[in-house]
Amino acid sequence: MKLIKLDAIDSTNDFLKALSSQEELDNFTVVTAENQTKGKGQMGAKWESESGKNLIMSILVKDFLYDNEQVFNMSVIVSLAVIETLKSLDIPGLSIKWPNDIMSDNKKIGGILIENTIKSDGRIVSVIGLGLNVNQINFGHLQQASSLKVICNVEFDKDSLSFLIIEKIKEKIEFWETNSALFWKEYFNSLFRRGIPTPFKNLYNQNFMGIIKGVSSVGKIQILLEDDSVSEFDIKQIQMLY
Repeated sequence: MKLIKLDAIDSTNDFLKALSSQEELDNFTVVTAENQTKGKGQMGAKWESESGKNLIMSILVKDFLYDNEQVFNMSVIVSLAVIETLKSLDIPGLSIKWPNDIMSDNKKIGGILIENTIKSDGRIVSVIGLGLNVNQINFGHLQQASSLKVICNVEFDKDSLSFLIIEKIKEKIEFWETNSALFWKEYFNSLFRRGIPTPFKNLYNQNFMGIIKGVSSVGKIQILLEDDSVSEFDIKQIQMLY
């Protein structure tokens, strides 16, 4: 595993994607940064992080995905890898807010952004961006954010965390072929507010109530509506209100 440590960068995902386009990188090449000035979340949302306090990293994964219909498998793997690592550290109330925010009770402690590139030979190369709030304690106006230190009142080692998460990702990729159904079941069972009546907002700013029933193989959330029908939505079509 090649590790590139940076003091500051606009985006570890952008850095790793650019590097990958210039040279053939080893599988599981990792980029970490103490500070990220233009961190990204889903749909272009900004990821804010206090310098030196949190885990900011991107991981290159290749030779796993071969079909666009399979890309959400990577979200399942990475989300579960983070959840299992944090469970081993006794972080309470862990869940995955679809598609791949990491929650502790009702507080967001991490976010994952996976960007896939199709190479000229048809291979799919994934850059997995992970931001995890580790030792930051002040989140200003972000009322729904928290960190491992706030939750446990303990300082955590970011380097050890990154190593544990990467090893879990490797392990799940290695065993995916024989355990994919089990991993998907674990992902379903870990969904934030699964089975609980929850307010949502659609593209037209209309609020509605629904119950999360699961996630499709291509990553669309499946919601039971008030008329007893089940509809599927992608990340651009719906927002959970909680």
